[in-house]
Amino acid sequence: MTNDLVGTKPQAFLILLGCAVFICLCFVSPSEAKSDLGVVRPVIACEDLSAVNLEKIGGEGSKITKAIETTSDGIPVCAVYGQLSPSISFQALLPTETWTQRYLQVGCGGLCGNIMLLSGASSGCPLLTGGEFVMAATDMGHSGNSIEWANDPQKQIDFAYRAQHVTSLAVKALIKGFYGQEQAFAYFNGCSDGGREALMEAERFPDDFNGVIAGAPAMLFTVQNTLYHGWQAVSNTGTDGKIILTSDRLPILHKAVVDACDADDGLKDGLISQPALCNFDLASITCQDGVSDTSACLTATEAAVARKFYDGPRDAKTGAPLTAGQPLYGSELEWQGVYVSDRDTDSLMSTGAALPVWGNLAFEEKDPDIQLSDLSFTEEKLAALRKTHPFFDATNADLNSYKDKGGKLILWHGLADPHISPANTLSLHNAMRDFMGTEAVDMFERLYFLPGVGHCSGGQGPSNIDLLSAIVDWVEDGQAPDAILTSSTAEASSFGQPDFDDGGEKHRRPEKLDLGVAKLPDMSRPVYPYPYTAKFNGSGDYTDSANWIKGNAAEIIKVREWPGKDMFGAYQFFD
Repeated sequence: MTNDLVGTKPQAFLILLGCAVFICLCFVSPSEAKSDLGVVRPVIACEDLSAVNLEKIGGEGSKITKAIETTSDGIPVCAVYGQLSPSISFQALLPTETWTQRYLQVGCGGLCGNIMLLSGASSGCPLLTGGEFVMAATDMGHSGNSIEWANDPQKQIDFAYRAQHVTSLAVKALIKGFYGQEQAFAYFNGCSDGGREALMEAERFPDDFNGVIAGAPAMLFTVQNTLYHGWQAVSNTGTDGKIILTSDRLPILHKAVVDACDADDGLKDGLISQPALCNFDLASITCQDGVSDTSACLTATEAAVARKFYDGPRDAKTGAPLTAGQPLYGSELEWQGVYVSDRDTDSLMSTGAALPVWGNLAFEEKDPDIQLSDLSFTEEKLAALRKTHPFFDATNADLNSYKDKGGKLILWHGLADPHISPANTLSLHNAMRDFMGTEAVDMFERLYFLPGVGHCSGGQGPSNIDLLSAIVDWVEDGQAPDAILTSSTAEASSFGQPDFDDGGEKHRRPEKLDLGVAKLPDMSRPVYPYPYTAKFNGSGDYTDSANWIKGNAAEIIKVREWPGKDMFGAYQFFD
């Protein structure tokens, strides 16, 4: 898509479009009326928004820096740029001809530091493509990839929870001033850290948004960006500093996993839809001693790395696992560019994710010069994270305030996600049901798992999905989502993708080695709220959603016992 906004970085009003066609009445599809909200036009000039006083919201020095009329994707908008003290930048796009009284705020991935007006998991949403939302995003209080901002306690607060909240208040003030009325409904959509931000809004600030979509949420931030990514990086780094398992070896492993487990879910389609059923044995693909041709097997050293990836960090003395879960069977191709590099001399994204957070944010005791060789994986380290857990993490199972205010929440996660284990998202879902009760949770929350889908998008599975229309239907019309259509996409979205820095080098590389793996056939199929699965009806083409029905409730992911299980539970936040 094209964008007419110029002279800013980045200012794109990007919309993730999909090729899904919503034709089956059994799927949640965009409503035509959507509560019959009419178009509201501005009552003041765009430039007049420069005079809006934001100091009561953001503190002294908060201001609008620019307000200009332009177009974005052909939609006439008033583009507003603002600053909330001390250093939170935000941008908002207010349609001048098409606003139907809705507000959409979007999150960002990694450690943020940039503004990207992109709504993922919104493929084909007519409200979005028609410019019916005011949209806004923030950089979370700092700019760029450097971790230096972590030395400022206020910037830590802004990143942890404040930036998204005050941005919502600021943009709502702009909406009221520009249109002469408040928005009828407000929504938040985020993935990865944006998913954490989404949950933080629902948990800490239940008045901010009527509907929240949290994809692949990095909600257990303190563990995710220390013990998880730290372990993955250490496991694949040799004593010489070189990478042990490189990406050209992943197709060997992935093919073996699929061959062993693809049919476990009832259909051989190249996707593992119920990883819990998979009992893959790495020994089956490990080269025998003395074998010189390793083109069809992993060396013992490579297999040991994969085994560590699957199993995760454990306390060497107690044997206790230190994460809620690890990458699932079927995710192997998605490891590329995260904790598996194309060359053995490359650096790993996991290294860039773990070291800055381990040394500067997650632990009370700072060690900004920490190296991989310094990392230790013990129950004591996990316990030390509990001190910052109520500050950075968004795993609070007590969402009664959000539910009681009528809020709706959709959680979703790709089963082939290498960055964040889907076991985390299931852990929160289970914890909510344990604390609030099944009936209460069913009133406001749904969880969807997407087979073969990577981190926030991509993977071999169908990742085009429109959860934005689903949340709008639920909030505005009381239509709780059930089956939602997914379809294949030509390329992955950048929605929610992390961008970490390690020694000045970015880890979100646009170019990856072509692994030579054949793309699966284009397909469409429904996904159902957990624990229900989609089932092929046995006739016709399995790539056609018309031939799928709702299956039985099933164990899709195994959730293990671990010493941090109670970090998904009710607790008191601290500021």
